[in-house]
Amino acid sequence: MSLNQSERHFSRIPFDAETNIVSIDDNQKWPCTLLDISLHGALTSRPANWPAQCGDDYKLILQLGSEHDEDLRLHMDVRVTHMENDHVGFEIIQMDIDTANHLRRLVELNVGDEDILQRNLAELIKQHTHT
Repeated sequence: MSLNQSERHFSRIPFDAETNIVSIDDNQKWPCTLLDISLHGALTSRPANWPAQCGDDYKLILQLGSEHDEDLRLHMDVRVTHMENDHVGFEIIQMDIDTANHLRRLVELNVGDEDILQRNLAELIKQHTHT
């Protein structure tokens, strides 16, 4: 079941960044295309020959700058929440503070509305204090 935008708690923004899905043990990496991202999750293309199932945990790595710029690499622990056709939805389980700050700024710049950003942040805090 897909959620329409009015049912979402987080604003999704389309964004293009070099993206890789990485196994938890860092032994395997699958390049993919980032379709959109929010403070809570991401939607990517589904890599060929990727053995994932809903509920599986991975790492999602987004390179915002040049591949040599570690400061612009976002690292997120994610869980597969749904797979439809050629798309994969991830829930962000955990991220470091630098990634959270970069992601917050990315959403802020693309949403363009401080009230929406504050609602997104409040919902994120609410979800993580009730789990």
